[in-house]
Amino acid sequence: MLKLYGGAFSRASIVKWYLEELGVPYEFVQLDMQAGAHRQPEYLAINPMGKVPAIVDGDFKLWESGAILLYLAQKYTKMPATLEEQAQITQWVIFGNATLSTGIFVEANREREMPKLLTPLNEILQRQPFFLGEELTVVDVAVGSVLAFIPVMLKLDLSEYPAIVTYIQRLSERPAFQKAMGPQR
Repeated sequence: MLKLYGGAFSRASIVKWYLEELGVPYEFVQLDMQAGAHRQPEYLAINPMGKVPAIVDGDFKLWESGAILLYLAQKYTKMPATLEEQAQITQWVIFGNATLSTGIFVEANREREMPKLLTPLNEILQRQPFFLGEELTVVDVAVGSVLAFIPVMLKLDLSEYPAIVTYIQRLSERPAFQKAMGPQR
């Protein structure tokens, strides 16, 4: 069975959400980060960086939430046939983890980056319920999780972006989201 390693209030909840959406059985191994469990040799053998999340799937070990999301999408969903369509999914996952999260959660960037990032996202979500159309995909887990953390962790007013507010509400009503992300709210 796939094992997901994480800590309380960590990005492991994003991977947990996607596993719940996919209906993939997994064991969640919660590391006591305060006690330094992520710096012990047993865990460093899984992720030498000592960060969470990480997964062990049989003999395969993988860390970095975006890489894990893409792996799960490729293993458990029907990925697009063309390299170009697959690259667009990768683009969005990297955008969520790198560009969007640093633009929003790094305070020095927020005032300048937030309007540049949220305005086009809001426009996309005005046209369709999810980033790639009518169905939730790995893109929504990657990007949507960052957006969903904004009102919870930063308490920022998103009223200028009504489609994003509606989108966050749509995500938060999903049973898999509630199971994986709900306790943090």
